[in-house]
Amino acid sequence: MPGTPFGVVHLDVPPVTSGLAVGSLVAGIASALVSLLVICLGATAASQGVWAAGVFAFLGVLAGAAAVVAGLLSTRQIRRPASPPAVQFTGRGLALAGISCGASGLALSLLGLGLALLLGLG
Repeated sequence: MPGTPFGVVHLDVPPVTSGLAVGSLVAGIASALVSLLVICLGATAASQGVWAAGVFAFLGVLAGAAAVVAGLLSTRQIRRPASPPAVQFTGRGLALAGISCGASGLALSLLGLGLALLLGLG
């Protein structure tokens, strides 16, 4: 404060990578890997393969949706302006990669389930 012996100090806080962005990327990669398993089970579908593909497709869709939601929340967290003493978050590229991996894992899981149903029941 001018004219007084007191002063206000704002320490520089280094930017922190968003945990939501990292979690989104991990869930997106897991969803993509599970979708490959669903496609493999769908291509070799017998009567039990359809059930196995369905169970793993549910896991892939769940992980893919979680990755997309966490990625969108992290981009919102990263975009939010922070006042000087607050922590600023980074990791927009991680969030976008998590969103794209999660969306592709979700789509490929549904495609593998459709393939399993087509080959197993048809």
